[in-house]
Amino acid sequence: MMVAAPTSGRVTNRGRLLLAALSMLFAALAQAEPGTAASLAEQRAKAVTQVVLGILSYARWPVEPGQLRLCLVGPTEYADDLVKGTTQHTGRPVLVRRLLADDPRISNECDAVYLGQLAPDERSRVFSAINGHPVLSISEANDPCTVGSVFCLRVSDRQVAFDVNLDSVARSGVRIHPSVLQLSRRRAGQP
Repeated sequence: MMVAAPTSGRVTNRGRLLLAALSMLFAALAQAEPGTAASLAEQRAKAVTQVVLGILSYARWPVEPGQLRLCLVGPTEYADDLVKGTTQHTGRPVLVRRLLADDPRISNECDAVYLGQLAPDERSRVFSAINGHPVLSISEANDPCTVGSVFCLRVSDRQVAFDVNLDSVARSGVRIHPSVLQLSRRRAGQP
């Protein structure tokens, strides 16, 4: 069940920076001149990378990993830029690898999972595997964000937005900064 993010009158400087950075990214994408399908796909992939890195930078694990391990599960449409490897703005490296939905390493060797196109039974197996482990889940595949994933991306030519499933946040064992939750609420209200 999708629950509205709590609102708070207090937004920290860090939250303001995230809001400003993501707003500039969304504005740049909206003003980009139409290009080839390949360049649009590249723009979407870069935008998704920025949003995913932003989300990850506002997540806190019970034991902070020195190197964040992001696992891509299933065929993905927008993860090409993530696969190249990256570093968060804090300087923490992000190790990205692809795993199959049935890979037993998902629960112990992934700090976050990025879910692509998966059959319902595959999704269920992934969520069963990470249940009880501090693993953040992000879904790319137009997931209604009602079951399983903490964050559900909504990718279009004009912007990358996301929904948050607060029930999944509570079950994940990963703390998410309230500014990110507020951002998802603001973006959901915009056309």
